[in-house]
Amino acid sequence: MRSRTRTALRIAVVAVGFWNATGAAHAHLIQSGAGGLSSGFAHPLTGPDHFLAMFAVGLWGAQMGGRTVWTLPVTFPLIMVVGGIIGIAGLPLPGTEIGIALSIIALGAAIAARWKPPEWVALLLISVFAICHGYAHGSELPATADPADFAIGFVIATGMIHLFGIAVGLVLQKPYGGRLCRALGGLVAAAGFYFLV
Repeated sequence: MRSRTRTALRIAVVAVGFWNATGAAHAHLIQSGAGGLSSGFAHPLTGPDHFLAMFAVGLWGAQMGGRTVWTLPVTFPLIMVVGGIIGIAGLPLPGTEIGIALSIIALGAAIAARWKPPEWVALLLISVFAICHGYAHGSELPATADPADFAIGFVIATGMIHLFGIAVGLVLQKPYGGRLCRALGGLVAAAGFYFLV
């Protein structure tokens, strides 16, 4: 049990350290001409707002257990594509950055409160947030050198972050009655308030 706890703490420290090492809060600005597979892959990893939201989706799914371990992380990127198409089309979606910050707050708070709503409620909630995340990135894609490669890299990295969140959630689920997982959710929510301000 102690080795599990130490492993969980190491994972949490690495996650927090990685987040602190990432740059500015508003990661949704891509220079014109920047793009391609490597840029798309790096973008979610270097944008702390996106990283935390994707991490929290995996963490929350693992905390709730059952089918949500995979339905939340699969649904989020699928709905994100819809938001991306809206962004590429140039349709207006006001308050996108606020929606992204609120997604981090809400997901972190759900984890901290150990909230286990019906699956359809959780899917509806993350779908709303996925539209905001997808829109922010979709509106950038036309400015990149290779939008298709960028999108592929972005989706791969997003999936990896979801898997990382699931792994951390599964490891932190049992030690101390899940309080480590809940504390991590509180930290995620606090970061969301930082992005909101």
